[in-house]
Amino acid sequence: MRCAVFLTLVCALGARGVVAQNAMLRGSAASSTDAGCVRGAEGAEVPEPEDLRSAAGVLKVDLAFRSYVDEKNEVRYCYVTPGGGISPTLRVSPGDTVILNLKNEAVGVSNAGTSLKPEISHQHIELATDASCTNGAMKPTSTNLHFHGLTVPAVCHQDDVLRTMIQPGDAPFEYRFRIPADEPPGLYWYHPHIHGATKAQVLGGASGALIVEGIERANPDLASLPERVLVIRDQNLLHPSALPSTNGAASFPPVVLDRDGDVMNTGTGTGKPAEDLSLNFVPVPYPDYPPAVITMKPSERQLWRVLNASAITYLNLQVLFNGEPQAVGVVGLDGVPINQTGRPGNYALWQNHLGIPPGGRIEFVVKGPGEGTRASLVTRSVNTGSVGENDPTRPLASILARGDAREPRSKLAEKPEPLPPARLAWVGGVTPARTRKLYFSETPRDPHDPNSPTAFFLTVDGQTPKAFDPTSGIVNIVTHQGDVEDWIIENRTQEVHAFHIHQVHFMLLEWFGLPVGEPFLRDTVNVPFWDGESTVYPRVKLRVDFRDPDAVGLFPYHCHLLEHEDGGMMGLIRVERLEQTH
Repeated sequence: MRCAVFLTLVCALGARGVVAQNAMLRGSAASSTDAGCVRGAEGAEVPEPEDLRSAAGVLKVDLAFRSYVDEKNEVRYCYVTPGGGISPTLRVSPGDTVILNLKNEAVGVSNAGTSLKPEISHQHIELATDASCTNGAMKPTSTNLHFHGLTVPAVCHQDDVLRTMIQPGDAPFEYRFRIPADEPPGLYWYHPHIHGATKAQVLGGASGALIVEGIERANPDLASLPERVLVIRDQNLLHPSALPSTNGAASFPPVVLDRDGDVMNTGTGTGKPAEDLSLNFVPVPYPDYPPAVITMKPSERQLWRVLNASAITYLNLQVLFNGEPQAVGVVGLDGVPINQTGRPGNYALWQNHLGIPPGGRIEFVVKGPGEGTRASLVTRSVNTGSVGENDPTRPLASILARGDAREPRSKLAEKPEPLPPARLAWVGGVTPARTRKLYFSETPRDPHDPNSPTAFFLTVDGQTPKAFDPTSGIVNIVTHQGDVEDWIIENRTQEVHAFHIHQVHFMLLEWFGLPVGEPFLRDTVNVPFWDGESTVYPRVKLRVDFRDPDAVGLFPYHCHLLEHEDGGMMGLIRVERLEQTH
C-alpha cells in the first residue's frame, strides 16, 4: 500500500540574534500591552525561533508563560525567555538533563473559550503525593507543560499533566528530567495540558519545538544540511465576517456552524476555514491569505522540521514549483527517524504531499527552487467528515530563491557518529500480549436539545462511554512495563479524530482493516470518519510499545483535536512496573 504518512490524512542564540528576531516579529505595530507575545506582520519573512542549546549535558531554561488580550478581544499566549525570545526551540542530546523553570505570568481571563468548570480540584487522581504539583484548584489561568513525544516519566516535575497546576503568582516551577540515552533523534514539542483549557492556551499560541539532536546519525545522507524549524499554529479568525475569495468560483459555499460554533466542512475544498494559520507567528489570515516568505539559496537542499501545533487544524502540505507539486524526502515522523527499523541508513520516503494531524510532526529534505521559479508552500484541503471543521486549500508561504539568502542558523553535523544498536527488538516483530478495542463517539450534552454543545468520548470496549472527569481518578486501562499490545481504535462519529497517547510510540498495522506495510513509529494518528451508513466503523490497528521503564506510571491518551480533548475525549492508562506484577 502507499505510505500512510499521507494516506491517513488524504483517504542557544546570542543576544544579537534575539534582537534581530524580535525586530522582525515587530514588523507590524505590536501592541504595547502584548506582554512580549509579539506576532509577525502579514507577508513578513518567516523568522527562526530562538535556539536554546544544552551545554555540558545540561539545558537550563527560564520561561515565562504570558497572556494578553489583543485588539480583537482574543486572548494570546506565549513563552518568553529572559532575553525576550518567544517560544524558543529547545535543543538537547540523548542523555542530557533538562532544568526548565516555568513562571506563570498569565493575566486573569474569563472562562470564555475553555471547557473548565470553576475551581476544579484534581485531588482524587491516583498519583504519588507531591504538594508542589497540586497547588490550588484548576482555573483558566492555571498552566503546566507536556513534553509531547518524549519518553519522560509521568511524575511530578517531569511530565505529569494530571495534577501539576502552576498558578499566576507562584514561584517558578522547576521541571527537571533526563532525556533517555536512547531517545530517538528528531522533532518533539512542548505545550500546556490543563484539561478544559488546553485548546484555549494552544490556540492562543502557547507552544514551542523541542529537538533531540542527531538525526544525521540515523541517516548519514543528512550530514551538513541546513535545518529550518517551522511551527504552524492556528488561531481564531482575524476576519470572521469576511466573505471568502471566489477565485473565479460562481458562488460561495454555504457557511454552516456546528454545535460548538466551528465552521463545518463544506466538502468543496474551499470556503471559510474554521481557524486561521500562522508560520512561526507570521499570520496568513482568511480571506486573502497573504503568504509569509521563506528565502533560500537557489536549489539548496535543507532539512525542514515541521510541527503542526494547531489546536484543531489538519494540514496537507505541498511544495509547488510553478504550480507543480514537488517530491520531498521524508526522514522523520513524530520524532522518530523512519529508518529506525534496520532500513538502509540513507533511506527517505519521497512524497509530494504530507498529511500532518494536530500534534504531529514531519521532517523532510526539500530542494529549493532555482532562480526565477515561482515556488510556494501550501496546505491542501482535508476532508474531515460531514460534521468536521473546514480545512480548505490555502497558501502558507512564498519560497524565494535568492543568492544572498541567509543560511538557517542551525546545520547538522558534518561527520556524525552512527547511532548505537537498538536496545530493544523492533516492536513490529514482537508478539503482542493482548489486543484491546477503543472507540470514539459523540453526543449532544443535552439529550433533549440536539443543538446543544457536543460531549466527546473515547471508550474502552465494554466500558460505559463517559466524558473524562479529572476528579474521578478512574483508570481505564492497566498494563505492565515490558508488554506490547495491539489496539484497535474505531471511529463511530462523522468527523476525523487524531488519536494520541503520552509517553510511548506505536506502529500503524492496519488502516480500515487493510494491512499497512509501514515500519514507522508515531505518537499521533488519524482515525477516518464514519459515513453514517456503513455497518462497519472505520478503524486503525496499532502496536503500542510499553517496554520502556520510563513509561511506567499513570498518563492519558486522547484525541489531539484539543476541543475534543477538553470536551472529554480522553482516558487514563496505568503502566505498572514489572515487580508490581509478581
